[in-house]
Amino acid sequence: MSDLNMLENVERYIKGEMNPDERVQFEQLRKSNAEVDQLVVEHTFFLQQINRFGEWKKFRSLLQLVHTDLAEKGSILSSRLSGKARVIYLYNRYKRVGSIAASIALITTLSISALVWTLSPSSPRSQFEELNKKYTQLEYKSRKQASEIDRIKKSNNVPVDMPFTTGGTGFIIDPKGYLVTNAHVVSGARNIAIQNNRGEYLVEVVHIDKNRDIAILRITDDGFKGYGSLPYSISKRAGQLADPIFTLGYPRNEVVYSQGYLSARTGYDGDTLSCQIEISANRGNSGSPIINRRGEVIGILNGRQTNAEGFAFAVQGKYIHQISDSIRKADPLRAIRLTSRSSIAGLERNEQVRRIQDYIYMVKVN
Repeated sequence: MSDLNMLENVERYIKGEMNPDERVQFEQLRKSNAEVDQLVVEHTFFLQQINRFGEWKKFRSLLQLVHTDLAEKGSILSSRLSGKARVIYLYNRYKRVGSIAASIALITTLSISALVWTLSPSSPRSQFEELNKKYTQLEYKSRKQASEIDRIKKSNNVPVDMPFTTGGTGFIIDPKGYLVTNAHVVSGARNIAIQNNRGEYLVEVVHIDKNRDIAILRITDDGFKGYGSLPYSISKRAGQLADPIFTLGYPRNEVVYSQGYLSARTGYDGDTLSCQIEISANRGNSGSPIINRRGEVIGILNGRQTNAEGFAFAVQGKYIHQISDSIRKADPLRAIRLTSRSSIAGLERNEQVRRIQDYIYMVKVN
């Protein structure tokens, strides 16, 4: 469907000119395509503004006619002007109306141009930015020094001279040492390590799903002691619109907290595998868990929209269950045990964060 046809259909839908079958089909399109839904909302508001201006202009014209009629009948006193004085009078009297009309015309032109541009086909993911982080040489040297000190203290098995070049965030999904992050964070990696306050460990890729942008990792270091249990659970259901959410990740050298809400059920360009969230997200946040107030992971942060501040996207958490089932069927010895119940539901947010942060890791890749 062309851009102009889409605008025409939107206007017919708003004005109630569609037959019942067309209206049902269009409403299904609104549900499946977030851009069309947003276009309907914007165009409805736009038409309302135009109608209000038209009604106001008719009212002004009616007042002027009544004023002229009363003046002609002598019911009211009204000075009559002629020649150049009348031209100046009319200009001064109606220049405000003319300015408003010109402004409306300009807004109309710009709005239609913007709507057409919004619906114009563009290269897929052209405005989608993955949030894996690239380390500079200075950052690498600083991390190397910190890693050497930490290695002396904890004697783990991570080679301190390993030059990590990119990274993101990952979080534990099984107490035995299984983590999840985004596929784009570890794609093509030769070596992968994770790090937080507990220590630094080498990991291996167990499963990678580039279509869903999910990777399952396993800690291979002998020094890793495991966890007793996880404080959060992995939800099998999609999040609800307007649900408050928060995340912990590593856009910096320390864990960073952000909060927001779920703003759309689908992700970038109507992607049904993900959802849209309103939250602050930066490079290094790829792989961060999206957690609701009940302590359930509902998504994995994987990108943001480059031309819109605060719009980020997350792969739906329910796919972690599907992938873990696939791993169990392929290799029962590597069965992943996902926690079904959250132990932090009902707690204050700062207490939830305190209990979760030791399960969130910086992922480093070369």
